[in-house]
Amino acid sequence: MTIAQNPNTKQYDLEDRTLLFARGVRVWVKSLPRTLSIIEDAKQLVRSSGSVGANYIEANEALSKKDFVMRIMISRKEAKESEYWLKLIEIEDSSLKPMRLKLLQEAGELRKIFGAILEKSK
Repeated sequence: MTIAQNPNTKQYDLEDRTLLFARGVRVWVKSLPRTLSIIEDAKQLVRSSGSVGANYIEANEALSKKDFVMRIMISRKEAKESEYWLKLIEIEDSSLKPMRLKLLQEAGELRKIFGAILEKSK
């Protein structure tokens, strides 16, 4: 998974990064076996992964600091929830495990980034 980077500032664009995370989750989910539990867990994963970025975009359009903080808190919560669903989905195919690890790492990094934003917003 590559992360979008602005070549002029050498800083990561968090909107792009959250979008790539959600897209990566969708690509991975498409490759999973179709069992009842995986289908149900994957639905939750798709929702939470998309919600990370959607709430970040909402935070950037916030009407108040309180609204901004609330949306960032939701983004952090959704990143943590994505980690949960990624861990819960049971896969036997070893070829699917490296991507899960990358997605878990990215979800954890996003959670920490949003946590840092919250700390700076206080």
